[in-house]
Amino acid sequence: MPANRLRTLAAAALTPLLAVVTGCSTTATPAAEAAGQPRSGGSLTWAVETEPITLNPHQYAQAKARLLVWNTFESLLTYDKQGKLVPWLATGWQVAPDGLSYTLTLRDGVTFSDGTPLDAAAVKANIDKLREPGYAPAVAAVQLRNLKAVEVVDPRTVRLTLTTPDVLILDFLASPQGAQISPKSLREAKNLKAGGVDVVGTGPFVLDRYVAGQELHYRRNPGYDWAPPTAAHTGPAHLDEVTYRFLKESAVRVGALTSGQVQVIEGVPATDQPLVTANRALRLTRELNSGSAYSYYFNTSHPPFNDLRVRQAFRQAVDVDTVLRSVYRDTATRAWSVISPSSPLYDKRLDGSAYSGDAAKANALLDQAGWTARDADGYRVKGGKRLTVRLVQSAPFVRDRRDVLAQAVQAAVKQSAGIDLKVSLVDQGTATEAIQNNEYEVFDNSRADTDAGAALNLLLHSKGGINRTHANDPRIDALLEAGQAAADPAKRAGIYADLQQRVVVEQALVLPLYAPADQIAAGTGVGGVRFEPTAGVPAGAYDLWIGK
Repeated sequence: MPANRLRTLAAAALTPLLAVVTGCSTTATPAAEAAGQPRSGGSLTWAVETEPITLNPHQYAQAKARLLVWNTFESLLTYDKQGKLVPWLATGWQVAPDGLSYTLTLRDGVTFSDGTPLDAAAVKANIDKLREPGYAPAVAAVQLRNLKAVEVVDPRTVRLTLTTPDVLILDFLASPQGAQISPKSLREAKNLKAGGVDVVGTGPFVLDRYVAGQELHYRRNPGYDWAPPTAAHTGPAHLDEVTYRFLKESAVRVGALTSGQVQVIEGVPATDQPLVTANRALRLTRELNSGSAYSYYFNTSHPPFNDLRVRQAFRQAVDVDTVLRSVYRDTATRAWSVISPSSPLYDKRLDGSAYSGDAAKANALLDQAGWTARDADGYRVKGGKRLTVRLVQSAPFVRDRRDVLAQAVQAAVKQSAGIDLKVSLVDQGTATEAIQNNEYEVFDNSRADTDAGAALNLLLHSKGGINRTHANDPRIDALLEAGQAAADPAKRAGIYADLQQRVVVEQALVLPLYAPADQIAAGTGVGGVRFEPTAGVPAGAYDLWIGK
């Protein structure tokens, strides 16, 4: 079958993936930390689940790519473990009393790996590029929609002027999309949007090899000396080099780790975690992502999800706890809202909500909506048409066995309510075409944005770059805009609580499923393994070292 054709997954294919990997210890007690004190030198190989669709941070869209982005590129600000913004390439910032401008001062002596200095002109060049038509339209339309102008005050000072107060501009400056690319690369890179070895940043490593479908290779930047305050050390990275191998199947990644072919892996599902935890030479760490929960978003622009009752019925047809248990074996954290429970904006009132898992309610709602008949296969029918909804999953964005989860949901909605969920796992181009042609009813997504407000602006605002619900709700827009303008944390939390009630309870625009988490498994001789503060995703390789 051609790569650009849809591959439909049948409900009958729902089978737990029980991988058997040889060469691992059966000892139940994990070994103590053996890496010792940090030391310089050596090379490390890390197996990752997902190959990035781009190596340009401005085009960043995959949470799984963050650990790669921060090896080469850096932002003006970052977050500490308490979720507080702190300087990075900037030394500080000032907000005008009216909230309409932010003035940032830059660190002295920072250079891109091509020798270009990081100065105010470079920052302006990056932001101007992001606002250039066709370059990063989602960023321009959402993160930078309230930006009026960028001004070079002096070589070390840059001022951002806004059309309206916008606290999320600081989150943008701490995000991959706000990372700094050498102005020379912005002008001369052969394929800037795709990124690669000729798109350079200020980071602790330099990308010097990319073999599509196989690996990325980074070498240490010897002149690096501007680590963020959240790092565990200063100066150049400990490692001489690090290679990231693309191994999509978790069993293959675990097998590579237990056999010593790689020293670190990420993405260890419940089925394979015992193989790690039982091995005294390995250790497993986990952390919840921030941002938005993994949810199914309903396309309200055409039938059947233009009917609130059908959206509600689909949710009631899924016993989320049972589905998650079947796929993740009690390791998944149930999501009750569109926002991850690790976010300070999460509305705890939604915990235990009764919007899912009631088959009787699902069937009653579908009866009310006119889907009263059944065909020979047991699916609901109205006017001779089967109650069919389509979920199109883009392969580069599938993580955490979400394809298997989709099959579990597919089986649940058929059995509980006679809904025909068509699940298709396709390449990115085919998925994009389906979205553009509005040929879907369910859109699945999660985002690891450090501020959940940034994720929700993209996903829920009527002008959001990935608003796949096609909802055009003035109340939702007003709440998003109010949350974006509110500087007081308590006021912001109240606004986003109201937003969650509107989106999840009143309008039933989403079915929250689980809060994404990342797992890192590493040999005990590897030190410095950590997660990115606040975001909860694996950090880059800067603090890693290999013990003697």
